Amino acid sequence: MEKRILLTECADSTGLIAKVTQTCFEHQLNVVRQDQFASAEDSKFFMRTVLEGDFSCQDSVIRKLEQILPEGAKVRLNDNRRRRLCVLVTKEAHCLGELLMKCYSGTLNADIVCVAGNYPVLSELAHKFDVPFKLVSCEGISREEQEERMMKVIDEANADYVILAKYMRILSHEMVSHYPLGKLINIHHSFLPAFMGARPYEQAFRRGVKIIGATAHFVTDNLDEGPIIQQDVIKVNHRYDPEALAKAGHDVEQMVLLRAITKVLDDKVFIHGNKTVVF
Repeated sequence: MEKRILLTECADSTGLIAKVTQTCFEHQLNVVRQDQFASAEDSKFFMRTVLEGDFSCQDSVIRKLEQILPEGAKVRLNDNRRRRLCVLVTKEAHCLGELLMKCYSGTLNADIVCVAGNYPVLSELAHKFDVPFKLVSCEGISREEQEERMMKVIDEANADYVILAKYMRILSHEMVSHYPLGKLINIHHSFLPAFMGARPYEQAFRRGVKIIGATAHFVTDNLDEGPIIQQDVIKVNHRYDPEALAKAGHDVEQMVLLRAITKVLDDKVFIHGNKTVVF
């Protein structure tokens, strides 16, 4: 039997779970798993329901739920297709390499349809996996023109998500606002909100930290302050100079980015203001 995921987001009230599950029962859809969360902060309700059955009735299910749930409810039944990823890079290979390998092995329910970089350094790596590489150089052109060319590459790739895999450029308001919130995902080489911006490992070294981490988040206009999807840390000590910290950080960066993308592809992430609900 086919499995699909039903996503529900609405104002909290009594009986919501019963309304959703009863509607699924009426359409002969079996509930395999269900996760829900109600935010006491603003009385918002989030639910992820894994369903099994014949989904020729999906339009009827959505209409019924929109009628019986609180006004303004967002209800979506995913289409279960492989997502299309466009990966933006500069010179560092570790995050791109991890994503290419996981897509190649089938671990991720996605295909990398394009790698775009502002340097040609990683073109050979992309080509090893038969993924097209687009060079969008910054040399000799304005920031605005470079971003216009990059957005054209992304749009032509028809990507569901754009992954900033160590893409060392600060995106302008124009580029960020060109895409809906939730489409751009960045990996930051720090445990945010600490050490934001450039050269975080040198900042961490000067502060004498005993842990370093990485943060995967959705991109917003506020630098490195978008809704956080995943974070993790590893232990370090006084023997680590900035270069050693950066090398140690590569493993946690690629691990956190992979976990975040997996959660997003599995429809386990709701954006809740400047936070996330992650099942």
